[in-house]
Amino acid sequence: MIRVGSGVDFHKLIQEPFRPLMLAGMEVKSEFAFLGHSDADVLLHAVADALLGAAALGDIGQHYPDTDASIKNISSTIITKKCLAMVEEKGWKLINVDCTYIGDHPKIAPIRTELIQSLAGVLSLPVDAVSIKATTSEGMGALGRSEGVMVMATVLIEK
Repeated sequence: MIRVGSGVDFHKLIQEPFRPLMLAGMEVKSEFAFLGHSDADVLLHAVADALLGAAALGDIGQHYPDTDASIKNISSTIITKKCLAMVEEKGWKLINVDCTYIGDHPKIAPIRTELIQSLAGVLSLPVDAVSIKATTSEGMGALGRSEGVMVMATVLIEK
């Protein structure tokens, strides 16, 4: 049996010199950061939601609500690994993940290889089972004004 899950996440871009920009489980050098209750790794949040969705286990807001002060600034790597563990506890195995990053900052092309390697490590997947693509919104809307970014993720799981 196989299932597909999809996840989408948005985070506002802020200029905060003391907050690192986290993406795919790694710190990215940038003048920007993402605003959020956790470390705001928008890519890992989309992947975590895709994993939970594929296994019909809800969403990350259900398991990690932004009203829970005990998880303020939690690493999204921890969230994603715990979501993967929940999926595996139900007998599912992650096969691959495909992500699309929509935004102007940071530029993905120069760091794509490192992002893929980091995400593969978080998910215990081979790098050839991980895809990260990027596009912009061509100047349209809040994403086009660099107010934030969006990530869409799709995963395939099998039992």
